[in-house]
Amino acid sequence: MDRKLLNGALNVSRETMQRLIAFEALFEQWSKRINLIAHSTKDEIWQRHIEDSAQLLLIKPDMRHLVDIGSGGGFPGIVLAAILEDVDGTRVDLVESNRKKTAFLMAAKGQCARSVNIHSKRIEDALPSIQTPNYVTARALAALPKLFELTQCHLSNGAVGLFHKGRGYREELEESHANWDFDLVIHKSRIDTESVILEIANLKRK
Repeated sequence: MDRKLLNGALNVSRETMQRLIAFEALFEQWSKRINLIAHSTKDEIWQRHIEDSAQLLLIKPDMRHLVDIGSGGGFPGIVLAAILEDVDGTRVDLVESNRKKTAFLMAAKGQCARSVNIHSKRIEDALPSIQTPNYVTARALAALPKLFELTQCHLSNGAVGLFHKGRGYREELEESHANWDFDLVIHKSRIDTESVILEIANLKRK
């Protein structure tokens, strides 16, 4: 069970680790009934999913108010909320339209992330009604041009996007530049050498 990032660079508390362990147990229980992640990665939940989500806090240690869209299995939203649970001023909004996945997120909230707000709506319906956050996150949700369409109401209004991407991210960036201007920082993933986190700011349609 690999927890090097959590115990090392992030140095989370015992209470935080207990919340994440409780989340893992709940996740495994629900995964037997509904499809939350790719079956091929279920045996690597700590590194491939929990620590991959948690690494966003090494990029942005000041993260407090964030909106996670397409929250699904709780990555990265529930993981970040569990780590930030005891930090004053934290607000985490999760947006997920799938009712079965929303039910899982509600169970996870009760177990390890009591401060989260869950919006069981389509992303385009939910985001305009949520106060502009500091950060918007998404993981394994959609190609970058689609993410820009979904999140422009916040990324054009001061929020910063943090989007996990795999090896095809360069093509997505090239496609996005056809219709959008934006500031970009590319962070190499600490978990997967072929993956990155794209930091997007000042999004504007051309």
